[in-house]
Amino acid sequence: MAVRTTPSKARVSLDRNIERMRKQLAEFAPFLGKGKQTRSLEEFDLETERLIEDLLGQASNLLHAYAELGEAAGLVNMTDEAPEGTGMDSQRQSLLQRGRVLESCVSELEARRSAEPMKAKIAQTLIGPQIAEHMSTEVRSVSHDATLRKAGQLMQKWKLGSLLVTNSQSYVGVITDSVLAREVVANGLDPVTTAVKTCMRTPVVAIEGARPIIDAVRIMKEQATRHLAVTQDGQIIGVISVSNILRYYSGVA
Repeated sequence: MAVRTTPSKARVSLDRNIERMRKQLAEFAPFLGKGKQTRSLEEFDLETERLIEDLLGQASNLLHAYAELGEAAGLVNMTDEAPEGTGMDSQRQSLLQRGRVLESCVSELEARRSAEPMKAKIAQTLIGPQIAEHMSTEVRSVSHDATLRKAGQLMQKWKLGSLLVTNSQSYVGVITDSVLAREVVANGLDPVTTAVKTCMRTPVVAIEGARPIIDAVRIMKEQATRHLAVTQDGQIIGVISVSNILRYYSGVA
């Protein structure tokens, strides 16, 4: 005689939660021009934050990410450094960011459902994409004794907005294209004779590559910078910039 089994209550609950989140994602489509909007974006955001909190918990990083999307979009308007070209409308970027977070919410719920039968293991909560997955792996640098002109030439050659600064033993600072513009143009420095060490930013602002992208956004806001060194076990393994972050949120590879 065959024995009929029924899914556990936990799995049934997760199935419902996934269905609710997918429905919310589908209702977001009109804001991207795929259908007629029936409510304001503010109303949708409020409902979405409540739903994420209900399904994933108040401490969820994805809830924080959705609530702080304005911070990521606000990086575009920071006056500290000139943005590297993204060619994207900021409002469109913000909408695409919302969609990516909603997709991550669905993925997290699906991961919890997959892990539910494994009673002996603690389900690992997804925290979104890691910084190391979206950083630039080429670490470009310039000597602290090099001239500002040399630094500018290297940035132009490598098409970068910043360079790490070395003293032959370690990384001691960062020089950016906007700092070059301010110091040379605004303060009348001679780029041929002025050394990079006189204008570099110290110390190097760094973040662990295993941390989520939203943490990089927060640190950039706090430190008023568009570039962070990425570390692993105390060693610099790459650099993440505002351009890297916006490419992720916009869905551009």
